[in-house]
Amino acid sequence: MKAMLITVVAAALAVAPALRAQDLVQDTKKAADKTADATKDASKDVAHGTVKATDKTVDATKDTGKAVGHGTKKAAVKTADVTTDTSKDVAHGTTKAAKTTGKAVKTGADKTADAVK
Repeated sequence: MKAMLITVVAAALAVAPALRAQDLVQDTKKAADKTADATKDASKDVAHGTVKATDKTVDATKDTGKAVGHGTKKAAVKTADVTTDTSKDVAHGTTKAAKTTGKAVKTGADKTADAVK
């Protein structure tokens, strides 16, 4: 009987740690599941944030492209206006210089003609 009693007590003592180990395994599995869920959620949030950031970057790039295009067009128009104005000034100055030269030549010719007489 004593041997039987020792066997029963030994079995009881062996079952308790086994039950605790089983609880520990279940708790570990629950923690792992929670970690996996949290990782999935974080991954979704990061992906969503990345998409939003990408969209904002694309929008900003479009806006910058439009602004640069608009500024380039304005600069080209101003350059054309300045070039036109400069051409007009050069043409006007050339005309004035030609007239002055013509007058000087005529005056010189007249003086030469008078001197020859």
